Amino acid sequence: MINGEELKIFCGSAYPELAEEIAEYVGVPLGNCEVTRFSDGEISISIGESVRGANAFLIQPLSDPINDSIMELLIIIDALKRASVNSVNAVIPYYAYARQDRKTRARDPITAKLLADLITAAGANRVVAMDLHAGQIQGFFNIPLDHLTALPILANYFIEKKIENGVVVSPDLGGVTRARDLANRLVMPIAVIDKKRPAPNEAEVMNIIGDVKDKTAIFIDDMIDTAGTITLGAEALISEGAQKVYACCTHPVFSGPALKRLSGSSISEMIYTNSIPVDQGSLKSVHGCFKALSVAPLIGEAILRIQKKHSVSELFD
Repeated sequence: MINGEELKIFCGSAYPELAEEIAEYVGVPLGNCEVTRFSDGEISISIGESVRGANAFLIQPLSDPINDSIMELLIIIDALKRASVNSVNAVIPYYAYARQDRKTRARDPITAKLLADLITAAGANRVVAMDLHAGQIQGFFNIPLDHLTALPILANYFIEKKIENGVVVSPDLGGVTRARDLANRLVMPIAVIDKKRPAPNEAEVMNIIGDVKDKTAIFIDDMIDTAGTITLGAEALISEGAQKVYACCTHPVFSGPALKRLSGSSISEMIYTNSIPVDQGSLKSVHGCFKALSVAPLIGEAILRIQKKHSVSELFD
């Protein structure tokens, strides 16, 4: 019981290790939720304990396999609602399909909105998300959404490094707000990579806006997918006179050639948070320095504040 109401934490199969870490921080055991598959691939969910009248927090990043993770999320929400839970709070550290947030061509779907509608229709009462690729996705939901950011975690890591003569670099014009936030926390100037993207997952560096000569550059992005943008940007920074390049992100998607590109790039260290799982075997197979930081304390504190009906935004003031 917290604040006179029962709190329960559940998870699907997407990232049980993160859910365990969050549950330990909150101080409650991870709930009994069994995820199985029928022989034809259909997902079966079994909630192995009473949830009647409880506030349930469901931890499920929408990571690879993305569509399976989404279906698990929707089915578990439905199972909890039908078991007479008081509220279902969908904690989604990584929100998939976030890059499909608008129509860029005729007849394009807006899949990020479709996913928001599905989560709402399944019966979620609240969503807790982290570093959404597009801020307007918050408005796609007609239920409360708490938007967390891992920037304080990343900032504290670099503060401890005591970097002198540093510059925070945004990989594109759309990421300037994020870069400025980190730069303010580190008391550094910012620079921006001006690039064009001829096709999805392809990038071409155009110009660097800002002074990076003889500086330690810190690349910041919300996610790194194939790592094409970040590695091309690192090469451009070094060619413009940067002494050292760090890269950091919240969501280490690391799909396709990402790890090989990062290990063979000019990046000295790749820092990411554990919002989604990273295959440790794949990491060991490549060279380079990769550093993971945990978001469990941040998410756990947000859960406690929601349960106690306290402000979540104060975490980032």
